[in-house]
Formats: sequence, structure tokens, C-alpha cells
Amino acid sequence: MLQNYAFLIDFNLNSDKSMITSMTGFGSVQFENDQLMALVEVKSLNSKFLDINFRLPRNFPAEKELVLRNLLKDELQRGKIAVTLDYQLKGGGQTNSKLNFDVLKSYYISLKEAAQKLGANESDVFRIATLMPDVLQPNLMSEEDNNENWEILLRVFKESLEKCKSFRADEGKVLGESFEENILKIRNALKQVEDQDPQRVENIKQRLESRIKDIGQNEMFDRNRFEQEMIYFIEKLDITEEKVRLKNHLDYFLETLKNSEDGGKKLNFISQEIGREINTIGSKANDAMIQRYVVEMKEELDKIKEQVLNIL
Repeated sequence: MLQNYAFLIDFNLNSDKSMITSMTGFGSVQFENDQLMALVEVKSLNSKFLDINFRLPRNFPAEKELVLRNLLKDELQRGKIAVTLDYQLKGGGQTNSKLNFDVLKSYYISLKEAAQKLGANESDVFRIATLMPDVLQPNLMSEEDNNENWEILLRVFKESLEKCKSFRADEGKVLGESFEENILKIRNALKQVEDQDPQRVENIKQRLESRIKDIGQNEMFDRNRFEQEMIYFIEKLDITEEKVRLKNHLDYFLETLKNSEDGGKKLNFISQEIGREINTIGSKANDAMIQRYVVEMKEELDKIKEQVLNIL
């Protein structure tokens, strides 16, 4: 159970901006100059872990992909990430790939010899040889142009990544405002519970007094045992501690909205504690009006739990 939080918080909804970040994001950047056309798109959705899926040109260098993957890991941290990277060299009839003639020749000779030994049809040997690994090699990352073209592509990738992060931040602000509204509604319903509580206690008292008169006429009635039972019963109906703890959890939730570090996990934990106190109030209340306010609080909490899964 969370402890009481000994700090004061200003809950003016227009005062402090939320610091939380959504895992939903999108960034797209196109680039073109005399030598190169490039397109990079980065899409992000919520996930418990970092799940990266690349769509890259064929034979894209593994070491360059690793650089991009590490950038995503450092900048986006968590989420289901889909990256599309495409480029096209311009001028001089250049393509993204170049033919490695020596590798193609080696495959062709080996496949042709195998076909002759097996008595297979040799008409398709050349096409098959062109599809073998390392026959086509990326032209963009060739030694001749490596620095200039790679730096351009890396810059486009980083820019699309920044756009995705900006999108995430904007979505986080929207979610933060929504959370503040949800918490405010829970707080208002809790105030209604507090206002109704004295009347609830009075109603219970009247019912008990009426019941005491009925059973007091019984010759087997043990007043001392009855008083002990009543004390225990009244303590079980008391919701004072639950109201105090619920207030503290609501305060802590809003405070956590201002701190982006581990925000999603912490908010999820606090929302569970909020739900525990709301449920306990509902089970102890024994009052129709308070049950109605409990339902209102649960509705708002469900909205929070659904959206908190999208927080980084």
C-alpha cells in the first residue's frame, strides 16, 4: 500500500505542463539533391518493450543498420517501432546496388556444373545466379561515396527521429490534460462521498438503534457481547482512512505527471492503488448514494488505466 505523501501540490490545471511522453509517434522526412533522393519514416506505437522493425533497401550494410538501431534505442527507449528507409541515386544511370561480377561468375560456373552433373535444365542458371547472396551490393555505401551519402542519409534519419519524438511529446501533453481531468472528476466524486458520509453514519445509527430495541426484549440478550460486536461492526464500516489514502494517491498521480522518468510504469502502479481504495470505499460504504459516486470514480479510473499503457 502506498504511504501518505507529505508534500504540498498546486493543482491548478493551467499552471504546470505535463512532462509525460506518449509512445505513439510519427516522423517523416524527404530529402533530394543532385546526387540522391531519400525518404525516412519512423512510426511508434505502445509496447512493453522496444520492438524495432526495419524496412531497408536490399543488401543495406549490417553495420549501418546497427547504427540506426542504436539511435532508436537511445532516443525512443520503448515501443513498437516501424522504420522505412528508402533512397535512390540520381544521374549517370546509377542505382542503389552494383553488380559484383566476380561473385556472379563464381555462382554461375558452380550452378552450371551442378546442373550438368545432375542432368538438370541449364536455361535458368544465370537468373538463379543473379539472385544469390552478395551478387548485388549496395552502391550508396561504397567506399568512393561513403562519407557524403551516408552522412546525408544519417541526417535525414535523425531529423525524422526528432519529428517522431516531437509527436510523442505533443501526444503526451494531450494525455496529461486528459489525466488531469479524470483525476479532477475522481476528486469531485470523493468530495461528494465526504459530504454524504455523515448522513450515512446517521442512517446506520438509526437502523442499529431500531434493531437494538427489537432484540433488547429477548431474555437471552447479552448487552456486553452486543456492544463488543457493535464496536467491531462500526470499525468495519469506517472509511476515514480510505478517503485519506485516496486523496494522497490522487495527489501523487498529478505530481508524477510532471516527471517523465519512468512515468508510465509509476502511473500504472499509482492507478492500481487508486482503484484499491475506491473498491474498499465501495465495499464498506453500505450506502446507495456513496455507491453511485464510487461508480463515477471507477469510470474515470478505467479511462486512466486504458491510456496509461501508452505512456513511455
